[in-house]
Amino acid sequence: MAAAAYVNFMTEPWTGERVRDMWMRAWAALRPFVPQRFRGDRPVVPVVRLTGIIGFSTPLKPGLTLAGIARALDRVFAVRNAAAVALAINSPGGSAVQSHLIFRRIRELAEEKKRRVIAFVEDAAASGGYMIACAADEIIADPNSIVGSIGVVGGSFGFDKLIARLGIERRLYTSGDHKAMLDPFQPEKPDDVERLKKLQRAIHDDFIALVKARRGGKLNGPENDLFSGEYWTGRRALDLGLVDAVGELRGVLRQRFGDKVATPLVTAERRWFGRRISGVGGGALVPAGFAEDVISALEARAIWARYGL
Repeated sequence: MAAAAYVNFMTEPWTGERVRDMWMRAWAALRPFVPQRFRGDRPVVPVVRLTGIIGFSTPLKPGLTLAGIARALDRVFAVRNAAAVALAINSPGGSAVQSHLIFRRIRELAEEKKRRVIAFVEDAAASGGYMIACAADEIIADPNSIVGSIGVVGGSFGFDKLIARLGIERRLYTSGDHKAMLDPFQPEKPDDVERLKKLQRAIHDDFIALVKARRGGKLNGPENDLFSGEYWTGRRALDLGLVDAVGELRGVLRQRFGDKVATPLVTAERRWFGRRISGVGGGALVPAGFAEDVISALEARAIWARYGL
């Protein structure tokens, strides 16, 4: 019987129907060993995490920068047949430049790959964190998330009275009338403060324009409140049109795409022994001094503390 079946198998004509049948049998046997995102039998929504203070980093405590997440963004948008791309955002803000660079990269990739982007706010999407969230086509926040803070902040310390009390003389040599503007070891000058505020107003205006362009007619509230730098819970942000819904990543994606939706977490590639491959413009990691780490940790803690986190 086996010999006869083998002869029939070899002598039967290779019709299109026979080839398809053989392919389906082979695929059924191999499918359990193929990664889910390549199988096509369940929806896939890859997830990339955007966590931390934006642009604020030390060698041992890297912040959220385009250089650091460029590879992860490229990889998450390269997932084949993805139903959407999910951003898990947890950031109190930071550098306006890095926030905008990340925003632009997400939009460029979304348009190039024709992917819908859904942002999920965890503890916070404030200031630059909210700017990044605006790169998504839809923003979903936990009811108790911190959302908003659409403004610009800058700060420093004044040590001029302290060094005078200690008998320390400040010697500073510059070429250019404003090269030492806002030097913390010299008395504050009103003209310098006004120049800084003018810079901040320009950045704030750009931030406002970006939010209006992305959120459009969804915004619901006086501009003096929305763009004052104030922040709200996710539930209140929904009323103001700053977010589209309240919920959490797993529950919302299962509701949208079914219980079998796969949500692989996509990160930058790593070399052997877990060392991260640097992103665009990234460099090798080098040790940092203890004092630098302590100061950086305190500054980072202060940024989070502004939102009670």
